[in-house]
Amino acid sequence: MVRRYRLPGTEWGMAQRYPQITDRIRRFIEAQHMFFVATAARTGRVNVSPKGLDTLRILDADRVAWLNLTGSGNETAAHILDLPRMTLMFCAFQGNPWIVRLFGTPTMVQPGEDGWDELAGLFPPQRGSRQVYVLDIDLVLTSCGFGVPLYDFEGQREVLDSWAAKKGDAGLLTYQREKNAESLDGLPTGLVQDGRHV
Repeated sequence: MVRRYRLPGTEWGMAQRYPQITDRIRRFIEAQHMFFVATAARTGRVNVSPKGLDTLRILDADRVAWLNLTGSGNETAAHILDLPRMTLMFCAFQGNPWIVRLFGTPTMVQPGEDGWDELAGLFPPQRGSRQVYVLDIDLVLTSCGFGVPLYDFEGQREVLDSWAAKKGDAGLLTYQREKNAESLDGLPTGLVQDGRHV
């Protein structure tokens, strides 16, 4: 299988700054099957998480929202409560080599809070939905992806949904209380269940 791409020196290789998401950047983001989330508190560890499963929506040129599912950690929540900043990164594993980063200020919305039903409704129903983050973008940065390897997309994994189904609603809430109430560095995550902070 021959994969074609433009040579260095073309528009794909030029680093550019934008104040918001352009139509071309929107098309690129929407074509990606995964993205990465980076956050950090004022002290402690920096966290980077890969995300998939159709969990990102572009709300407009200045805002994106992404759905966070229950997992073994809850670093993002703890970090933005301490220091509200976030970077999302998208990179092409097929086609033209390109990287897009979105920098901005995040807002966290959890089940039962104002805006949850509207935001969660943007995504397919997912067991274990824990937060929606809305990122108000202050910088969009593009750069070359010449060092990013080429991969063929086979499909999204189903194991997280199967795991959540086996846990059940009550089991997921228990798991969140046990695993998701503090970060690796002991920072509170602001976890909300039944309208109350855990």
